[in-house]
Amino acid sequence: MNDYLSTLASGAGIALSQQQLAQFAQYGQYLLEINQHMNLTAITEPKEVALKHFLDSLLPLTLVTFPRGARLIDVGSGAGFPGLAFKIARPDLDVTLLDATNKRVNFLQQAAEHIGVQVCCIHARAEEAGQTPALREQFDIACARAVSHLRTLSEYCLPFVKVGGCFLALKGPQLEEELGQAQNAIKELGGRVDKVIEYSLPDTSQRTLVAVKKISQTLAKYPRPSAKMAKKPL
Repeated sequence: MNDYLSTLASGAGIALSQQQLAQFAQYGQYLLEINQHMNLTAITEPKEVALKHFLDSLLPLTLVTFPRGARLIDVGSGAGFPGLAFKIARPDLDVTLLDATNKRVNFLQQAAEHIGVQVCCIHARAEEAGQTPALREQFDIACARAVSHLRTLSEYCLPFVKVGGCFLALKGPQLEEELGQAQNAIKELGGRVDKVIEYSLPDTSQRTLVAVKKISQTLAKYPRPSAKMAKKPL
């Protein structure tokens, strides 16, 4: 996996040291080992993990600026994408991984220890964590790599972002309609769409990165319980 990821990363303009490549290899190995008895990923071929998890997570680092030492939260981190991948490639980032499933949080803690990086892992639902004073509007960057609608992701993520920070949504292709439907939510939550960047993986899979700038504080009533979000989307 090392050589293949090195080729992928350098082709995308991402410089990874031998230590970082070794950490990614250990991460991939550990992921696939644990995945045999815990559902973490449907992708089980090492080269596919390198392409569709690692490179896919890392490409946003080449598209927008991540300030040195920025405090970042990965909302609904799952198996650690993109947050743990960001931490390997950018050790200066202060990374928090948030997930609602305790088994996944345990995996994330063990994976981080296994590869020798320090992250904060939190077991909580995003809508509850977003109302917690220790986390609310405390982050420079909130990110999510998820299939949820952008308006829902915005309600989960923007409450974590301090004014002046940003929310990054790692999404698939053809986002025009979804983006239009999310504009009201983004505005209501104190955000403004800053950039929409379309790009592709080397296998031609299409991706979209939506960068939302936090321009004002989020009203105290947000985020709402998930049932309310589903029943009455913003």
